Amino acid sequence: MSWITLDSEEQLEALNQKSFEKPQLIFKHSTRCSISSVIKNRLYKNELPGAIDFYYLDLIANRPVSNKIADQYGIEHESPQVLLIKDGKCIFDESHSAIYMEDIVEKA
Repeated sequence: MSWITLDSEEQLEALNQKSFEKPQLIFKHSTRCSISSVIKNRLYKNELPGAIDFYYLDLIANRPVSNKIADQYGIEHESPQVLLIKDGKCIFDESHSAIYMEDIVEKA
């Protein structure tokens, strides 16, 4: 299992549909933020559980997709940020230094 690059609104819609089959995680990362880089490294060091699909969104390159995520799930944009999507809804979100793989797996 590896990270899937999220870079289009069409892909976001497909992700939302997949969330009815299994949880989908979106990691919103700013390539200009040192905290975001620390969290990215923290997440990437973990083995990804197969029960969740993991998506990586580069906020700088894909700002419209990030804005769509905030609108679609009613979650204020932050960076770094994770959103766990299940059955078309965001069931868990966290940001900055509070992001841990253990919490993501527990909520899934």
